[in-house]
Amino acid sequence: MRFTLSSTALCNKLVALSRVINSKNSLTILSDFVFDVEDNLLKLTASDSENTLHTTMSLTESDSNGRFAINNHNLLEAIKGISEQPITFDVNLSENLVKVNYQNGLFSLPIESADEYPATQEVSAQSTSITLTSSMLLDNIIRTIFATAQDEIRPVMNGIYFDLTPDCLAIVASDGHKLVRNKVYTVHNDTPASFILPKKPAMLLKNLLSRDEQEVSITFDDRNAEVVFGDTQLICRLIEGRYPNYNSVIPQNNPNQLTIDRNVLLCALRRVQPFANESSNLIRFHIENNILQLDAEDYDFSKTASERMQCDYMGTPISIGFKGSSFIEVLSNFDCPEVLIRLADPSRAGLVIPSEQPENQDVLMLMMPMLIND
Repeated sequence: MRFTLSSTALCNKLVALSRVINSKNSLTILSDFVFDVEDNLLKLTASDSENTLHTTMSLTESDSNGRFAINNHNLLEAIKGISEQPITFDVNLSENLVKVNYQNGLFSLPIESADEYPATQEVSAQSTSITLTSSMLLDNIIRTIFATAQDEIRPVMNGIYFDLTPDCLAIVASDGHKLVRNKVYTVHNDTPASFILPKKPAMLLKNLLSRDEQEVSITFDDRNAEVVFGDTQLICRLIEGRYPNYNSVIPQNNPNQLTIDRNVLLCALRRVQPFANESSNLIRFHIENNILQLDAEDYDFSKTASERMQCDYMGTPISIGFKGSSFIEVLSNFDCPEVLIRLADPSRAGLVIPSEQPENQDVLMLMMPMLIND
């Protein structure tokens, strides 16, 4: 079997696929790429047994159809060093060898039978499908993935929850201390359905999706999800279990409202946070008379810091504690000029909301307070 294709196009595809492959695999062949040539089209596959990524590309020419597997590291390192030019694969399936010819040289590598590669787990017929744009899905993954947990006891918290209702699609993540909830009103379904996307496929999508209006189709059942966009297909195992009732922890009436420049507050927190106690990372917010004062202290090392800034505040004077690093993460994942911070009292969760909501969306982030000593 012999086929020719662009070196740069192949390299770009292999780099994307390589993100799926683990450094250590239960099956040796999971360290391989699978090449499947059929009718002048090349289908490439990589998997870690729970996540499988397929992508296709056109060939300049090919003389026959066939399949084989080849080690990802050896091939990728060789292809990366070749400038844009046609490269030709001469595949000898009987000798399990491939020779790759390019302008100034050639290299050969052993191959394996693709028949040994594990079959992809398909989504069942009892599935639900949704469609949204690539940019919208990408923005929502970026906005939520930082809030996922690393929880061995409650694995459902380690992924992004997609909650499809008759009103909207809610995309949620929480680690128990902070929570992100995004509502997408252009996506809804008469029959409620949901799934929990693990962190690894979410990171794969974050790296693969482009910020454009290309349609992304997500089809899911109780165990697996299939995400299709352009010439790429990702099939992944979902996290099984019941996600906590996130709506029950979101306060409906926080009467005290602070409006402040997001970047001003973010920069102030970054200056003050290094002075907070390393174990608690507590920063005290005191708000009164349109002034926000941030205080951090670590008496064990005789460190303190305080900073005051103007804000627009409607409510009673309040002092409340938040984890500094978490608040920095929350503010960093907004792109609006100002944020609204809604508070009730020092023991109840605070809400952080963008001053301008994305079109057809409703974004909300929640921060649990920390105990402060007055």
